[in-house]
Amino acid sequence: MSATTSTTLVRAMGRWTLAALVINVVIASGIFRLPQEIAQYLGQRAPWAYLIAAAGIGIIMACFAEVASQFGEAGGPYLYTREAFGQFAGIQMGWLALVVRITSAAANANVFVIYLGHFWPAATQPVPRAAILTLLLGVLVAVNYVGVNAGANLSTLITAAKLVALLAFVVLGFAFLRGPLPADAPVGSGQWLPAILALIFAYGGFEAGLMAMGEAKDPRRDAPFALFAALIAATVVYTLVHMVVMRALVDPGAAERPLAAAAQVFLGGAGAALISLAAMLSTYGQLSGQMVVTPRLSFAFAERGDFPPFFGAIHSKYRTPYVSIVLFGILVLVLAIYGSFIWNAILSAVVRLFTYGFVCASLIVFRKRNPQADAFRLPAGPAFAVAGVAFCLVLITQMDSRHVIFVAVTAAIALLNWMWARPKKRNGQG
Repeated sequence: MSATTSTTLVRAMGRWTLAALVINVVIASGIFRLPQEIAQYLGQRAPWAYLIAAAGIGIIMACFAEVASQFGEAGGPYLYTREAFGQFAGIQMGWLALVVRITSAAANANVFVIYLGHFWPAATQPVPRAAILTLLLGVLVAVNYVGVNAGANLSTLITAAKLVALLAFVVLGFAFLRGPLPADAPVGSGQWLPAILALIFAYGGFEAGLMAMGEAKDPRRDAPFALFAALIAATVVYTLVHMVVMRALVDPGAAERPLAAAAQVFLGGAGAALISLAAMLSTYGQLSGQMVVTPRLSFAFAERGDFPPFFGAIHSKYRTPYVSIVLFGILVLVLAIYGSFIWNAILSAVVRLFTYGFVCASLIVFRKRNPQADAFRLPAGPAFAVAGVAFCLVLITQMDSRHVIFVAVTAAIALLNWMWARPKKRNGQG
């Protein structure tokens, strides 16, 4: 086995493969828990929150579409922020994105095991759980090790199966539940901002798909298409799924597994089992998508001298960033064994707002720096950028002390990384 850092990645992903990859990392395990949380906040007004959150995240996605279309390299928000605001800001944003991706993948791996426990209770015991996680992640590492085409194709297949399962839930739900909404359903606490923040966690993740742009065939045209396709798909699926749950359950906020509980109402025990399988499929699909995109972030770090060079090693035969893939798999496995889902949810929802705000602001910088760029041009782009930053700032006010600690620790690690990488920049290596 040999590798080199001087060769390039293979541009193997077409428009629909990239779109499926983005959809896969957006529609993950969150949809199987969200109806409970959003119902607790807003009761029967919950569907409006899905639409409001989609409008807000749509503004951010539109800014991402313009910015991403100007780059054909791996890196995503790290790359955009670095080019717009310099190495220090780029490393800060890169670490935030990396922490979100690793903990998100680890949490989803745990969700898979939890739902597997519905069929095999022993799966949640320490030794079987560790063995299952090792096998689960080992297969994904192996598939992506041998080529991005194999990893991306697996992601596309699972995305299609996952969407079919969720759409079947929606169609059958509306077919069997034709009556009016329960009249005595709780109204919720009326907390709109926390509900919107929770939904940002659900709609988030699209930026992860952009980390693999170094292997997209036509990044400038395909990035906007993939982003808007993911927004439409997520909005339709999330809103309709919640409406089915509202029709099936008097109090969705009281159901720990709201989709399974709803399926139990109109399909019986078999329906609840099928939804549990869909949850496992969804989480595995998210993991497969993460295994494609996240190693390309550490690869992008190394490519610019911000990480040690071995992170940028490309396999001589398979042309994949195999070191980054293996290390990512190991880190996810460790955190999956020792971490928790709620820890990731608290961290990622807030951290994403910082990365989103910086990328929106970078649109204005790139417009001034290169007004004639051969790229997608968002109508009234600077206005969208200001609106996106404002949207992020409003939701950041929902941070509590735990959020502040998480962000501060990540920023401190990124600062040490920058201090290590800075001399290389002065010497012309970064």
